[in-house]
Amino acid sequence: MPIRENKFARRAREREETTAKKTVVRDQQPTVDEQLARLEEDLRRLKVEFDIYFNGAAKRPPYDTKGRVETLIKRLADDRTLTFAQRYHYNSLAARYTSFMQLWRRTMQDREEGRGVRRPAPVTAREPEEAPNTFVCADARGDVSTVRELYDALVAAKRRCGEQTDDLSFPRFHRMIAEKSEALKERAGCERVHFSVSVSDGRVRFKAKAEK
Repeated sequence: MPIRENKFARRAREREETTAKKTVVRDQQPTVDEQLARLEEDLRRLKVEFDIYFNGAAKRPPYDTKGRVETLIKRLADDRTLTFAQRYHYNSLAARYTSFMQLWRRTMQDREEGRGVRRPAPVTAREPEEAPNTFVCADARGDVSTVRELYDALVAAKRRCGEQTDDLSFPRFHRMIAEKSEALKERAGCERVHFSVSVSDGRVRFKAKAEK
């Protein structure tokens, strides 16, 4: 005869099943990196779809894709688990979306007012240059945390542009920055060095200058 389980055993089994279901649902959630990759892909798709619309090949603007992009941007903005590199990547994508939307709104207004209807869509123009990430360091050898943030920003920018980062280890980068900072401080007679990392025309810009 089958053994009937008592109520304690039944509750324990139900708790285990509930925990297992929650674990499966949690495992199915996309990671932050996957959401950032999806956001970047949807931004590219949105730009293409707006180009198609402005050139007259589509009857309505791509509101579905636009809504999906805005949902992802809001979800990531509220995520407190982002690393520095992920936050830098997110900020760059959000800034790109804002720049595009300003351009699209102007183009939509021109169409509604009958200006420039026959012109090619201006959204095909070069993407605007993003504001650089800046870091100031007085002692590059001792201020490891600032150099680490600078390194993370540079690696994130290089990856966005498709550049290799395998040969850029943090110890090697730290040593290079320390030597460069000391040489610049001695040459310029300054106490601190100002570093900046930005992306322009698909290329990484990394600069260092004396901070008076």
